[in-house]
Amino acid sequence: MATTEHPPSRLRAWMLEGLSDMGKGVQQAPHAAPEHPHRGQRWWRVMCLTGVDYFSTLGYQPGIAALAAGLLSPVATLVLVLVTLAGALPVYRRVAEESPHGQGSIAMLERLLSFWQGKLFVLTLLGFAATDFLITITLSAADASTHLVENPHLTGVLQGHQMLITLILLALLGAVFLKGFLEAIGVAVGLVGVYLALNVVVVIAGLWHVLTAEHVVTDWSAALTAQHSSVFGMIGVALLVFPKLALGLSGFETGVAVMPHVEGDPGDTEERPTGRIRDTKKLLTTAALIMSGFLITTSFITTLLIPAQEFQPGGKANGRALAYLAHHYLGNAFGTVYDVSTIAILWFAGASAMAGLLNLMPRYLPRYGMAPHWARAVRPMVIVFTLIGFLVTWIFDANVDKQGGAYATGVLVLISSAAIAVTIAAHKADQRPWTIAFAVISTVFLYTTVVNVIERPDGVKIGACFIAGIILVSLLSRLARAFELRVTSVTLDPMAERFVRDIASRKIRFIANEPDRRDKAEYRDKIEQIRADNDIPDTEDFVFVEVTVTDPSEFEGGLRVRGEVMHGRYRVLSLESSSIPNALAALLLYVRDTTGHTPHMYFEWTEGNPFHNFLRFFLFGQGEVAPVTREVLREAEPDPAKRPRVHTG
Repeated sequence: MATTEHPPSRLRAWMLEGLSDMGKGVQQAPHAAPEHPHRGQRWWRVMCLTGVDYFSTLGYQPGIAALAAGLLSPVATLVLVLVTLAGALPVYRRVAEESPHGQGSIAMLERLLSFWQGKLFVLTLLGFAATDFLITITLSAADASTHLVENPHLTGVLQGHQMLITLILLALLGAVFLKGFLEAIGVAVGLVGVYLALNVVVVIAGLWHVLTAEHVVTDWSAALTAQHSSVFGMIGVALLVFPKLALGLSGFETGVAVMPHVEGDPGDTEERPTGRIRDTKKLLTTAALIMSGFLITTSFITTLLIPAQEFQPGGKANGRALAYLAHHYLGNAFGTVYDVSTIAILWFAGASAMAGLLNLMPRYLPRYGMAPHWARAVRPMVIVFTLIGFLVTWIFDANVDKQGGAYATGVLVLISSAAIAVTIAAHKADQRPWTIAFAVISTVFLYTTVVNVIERPDGVKIGACFIAGIILVSLLSRLARAFELRVTSVTLDPMAERFVRDIASRKIRFIANEPDRRDKAEYRDKIEQIRADNDIPDTEDFVFVEVTVTDPSEFEGGLRVRGEVMHGRYRVLSLESSSIPNALAALLLYVRDTTGHTPHMYFEWTEGNPFHNFLRFFLFGQGEVAPVTREVLREAEPDPAKRPRVHTG
């Protein structure tokens, strides 16, 4: 028997091996201290992981700007850079400070709401985060396959096979993460270094041709003046088309999502990761400055050097403006090398999004009871996200344009939520100047989001599908895990420990009592009722157990037990928990394990419809207490001989 079970156990061990690779500290109880100080990668290496998403947008951003703004592309890009450096960057530097464990603005906003409305709010934001990250994965892979198919040397061979190529690229990305997260960072460093170096060459060559051909600048300025009579008119148009350039803001959310992998200082702890926060701010600032420089220069040279018709669908520069310049001015040999680098970084752009998903989702869904335990592990989630990527690619036919609206919507919603979160944080910290500044930034991003939704409503529709899917799967998972023992630890105060030691010398009998007036008559009548219902002699002794429900939407957590003597004679164990049956079951198992004796607990039947009572338990943590407590015990302890006894009268 042991031999036949060995291979599955090896596979299971391999699948769950990565529990600590992503989302460090996910498995620890909230009060537990980490065993080791935080370890990770140097900030510039982690920047490369976010950079494969952020920097790879150079593959299509200049073309998008040219299509949206035409000759005004450099001016519109300047607006984008201004919003990046004066808006998104300060917001996410503050997010890194307020939420240094990778949850980002979602964790900041989660603190504002409790109970089920808070959970549904977080699930909605997670839906937009999933939209952003998953569409990043599929769109980047589709764009990489487009560059591959449109390469002059490969068009004849690969034409018509874009769907298959995209699926292969997604599978290869998943394979990298199945191998290990450190490998993903190593690949990202190499890809970003080569890609940025090649772009520097293209930019220098483009600027050289602009400077040596004087008529290019004069022709552009003359055409621009002819279209727009005043500078203010140009700025106004640039502001109007800015929402179409919003893809250039991607990368900030993944920057904070992978924050737990920044090394920081040797003295950093999960509670006070000072060095990690400082280095993450370096990461965000450096990435924003590098990208801003490239955005300005690339929009300038592509607008001046590429004919307008080539940006249109079917044109040679559509979706690959810099590649067009590389081939045109540096030759096909260099152009092919640039194509290979662009294809590689676009393919691997999904790595930062995958890292963000693997760090974000396990921090919320399992804790809410809205995902199975294995959702905390890396490899199973990599398989799940890869399969979803296959589905999205098939639905959108591996088409970049069809996915652009959903991508922009996800990016803008997350940035807007981050701006709102830091505005609230600054207000609570009584920082009036920062509150005003962040409020203005929030207004800008909300305006951009609304305009983007109006122009491209398909993005909201796709996001709504992700949200509906997450909520449905989450509720089904919560329902399937309803009878699971959720208490992570049990702690008794000295008085409670004294009660347990004393009653352990006799038959251990507890009475589950719903606290009401808590006067002497309540406890006296309860004991008399239990004795009569169960025919227990007067000589037997009892300890009352009372549970107060805190937040019923929480799924798991520690249990603290406080002992007190009521009216000079009635011993009471007081508990606070999100679920009465779970708290009672956890206490019974704890008492059994610490005393070595089987405890008994006495209940009275709950009046009312059983189905309604179950819904009360599912939503509010109370209802069918006796049968649910017994069911939780049955799942936690399969051996009936060792199971604590439940009596109902």
